[in-house]
Amino acid sequence: MSEFTLKIDGMHCGSCVRRVSQALSSTADMVVNEVQIGAARVTSPLDPPPVDQAIAALAKLGFTAHLDQ
Repeated sequence: MSEFTLKIDGMHCGSCVRRVSQALSSTADMVVNEVQIGAARVTSPLDPPPVDQAIAALAKLGFTAHLDQ
């Protein structure tokens, strides 16, 4: 399993956290471990993990995200 953390801009409330969690959970082959305001920790069985898919799912909601290195 590959774990990665996304830094997410624009999250400011519990509703944002729920929307981000739902969007990432509905993206294929991802398990959401934790979402906090400003970041999400995700696990995927794929190698490399589908980071681009996660970022695209969040962009559809209006959030800007990037991989936390």
